[in-house]
Amino acid sequence: MQENQLFDKPLKIDNRPMWLIILDRTARYQVMAAVVVVLAVLLHLDPPAGLAPDAYRSLVLFGGTVFFWISGLLPIAVTALLSMVMLPLLGIMDAKKTYSMFGNEAVFFILGAFILAAAMTGTGISARLARAMLARFGKTPTSLAVTVFLLSALLSFVMSEHAVAAMLFPVVSEIVTALNLEKGKSSYGRLLFMALAWGCIIGGIATFLGGARAPLAAGLLKEATGLHFTFLEWTAAACLIVVPLLVIAFIILIRFFPPDLADVAPGRVFLNRKRLETGKMGYDEMLTALVMVGTVAGWIFAGEKTGLAAIAILGAAVLFTFKVVSWQKIEEYVNWGVILMYGGTIALASALEKTGAAVWVVKQGLGTFSHAPLAIVAVISLVAIVLTECISHAAVVAILMPVGMGLCKTTGMDPKVMTLAIALPAGLAYCLPMGTPATAIAYASGYLKSKDIIVSGIVVMSVSWLLFMASVVFVWPLIGLKL
Repeated sequence: MQENQLFDKPLKIDNRPMWLIILDRTARYQVMAAVVVVLAVLLHLDPPAGLAPDAYRSLVLFGGTVFFWISGLLPIAVTALLSMVMLPLLGIMDAKKTYSMFGNEAVFFILGAFILAAAMTGTGISARLARAMLARFGKTPTSLAVTVFLLSALLSFVMSEHAVAAMLFPVVSEIVTALNLEKGKSSYGRLLFMALAWGCIIGGIATFLGGARAPLAAGLLKEATGLHFTFLEWTAAACLIVVPLLVIAFIILIRFFPPDLADVAPGRVFLNRKRLETGKMGYDEMLTALVMVGTVAGWIFAGEKTGLAAIAILGAAVLFTFKVVSWQKIEEYVNWGVILMYGGTIALASALEKTGAAVWVVKQGLGTFSHAPLAIVAVISLVAIVLTECISHAAVVAILMPVGMGLCKTTGMDPKVMTLAIALPAGLAYCLPMGTPATAIAYASGYLKSKDIIVSGIVVMSVSWLLFMASVVFVWPLIGLKL
């Protein structure tokens, strides 16, 4: 019986010449070898006029790192670590200084934030909150969609947008199943999953907690200039864009995906039944909620004095002290690749800044805009919002921040404005499933086609960039962020 099953599928014989088969099977290694050879040749060439040898070597290393980030031939974390190792090997920066970058405050802040988010997900308090909010406010098709949208955004204020999308996906799936919405046919099904994705994306740029890019950008800013953002400063600047964008984005969603059903009562009944099955809040949930509220309050009122990382780690320590979380559980939730990437990225950016390579690139590429700060912000923010559709948000920040800091040195721009001009647009990836896990998760539902995501995404991306530029010109100067 088993032998017959083995031959159910006919064998496929590859009739191509052996050399062609080998070339096809080893294409990845050929590309990597070719890149290494090109980099080795470039490293042995004389640097261009006006560029010091160590600055030239750092630029070559940076170019190779960007190639591997974009191509995906190696994981982002591995690429960042390799670039970090090469800094002392190429004589760009001494080993002690290079490896000390893992002590950057941003690394420990994001570690603490990951642990806090893991506690919220692991104890079930975030899922409980989601069901309660949806059952309470989702009385009509439109209000239910609004609730999914705003809940995704608000949770992304205090949790990684990726974690929020993963947590709410099964909840939204429960709703569409209870409403008997057909895949590929239901406009309302598309609306709910797009509301989930866009809510996570827009809410994810509001605070330091929505993703890796904001702490990374703040860490690179501090390393390059000594300046820093408080939790409240960043949130105030971002929310001046986030709040109006939430309103406009939902109007766009309704235009593209109008509700095609009159009643959502079955979905509300299903959510209420789930709430009853969950029962009352437990000890772990209540303690997690208290620690989270206390941590956010600490960031707002004491973050500037003590540092955001210290408060995040203290909050995480409280959770471990009262056995709300265990290290085994944390290892399942914490993205160690992101943390490893931080050290390597900050070291490479520091090398570009300290050797003068970043300033040289700026003078060569954007020298014509040196007397037009607004044009510089427009160009670099547009590059960030387009590039983030293709590669990791954090990688976009890592690529553009050294250039941005170099621009600030040559033009006298406020480095804080430049940091926001890179980090905020770098989080707004709407168009491609590869752009962010939130969009990929929504696409995986089966209710959406690529066209649904791309066409509506281009519209909201354009609106987001225009709204960002309007904030830079008209709103940010009111809170002290001037070009």
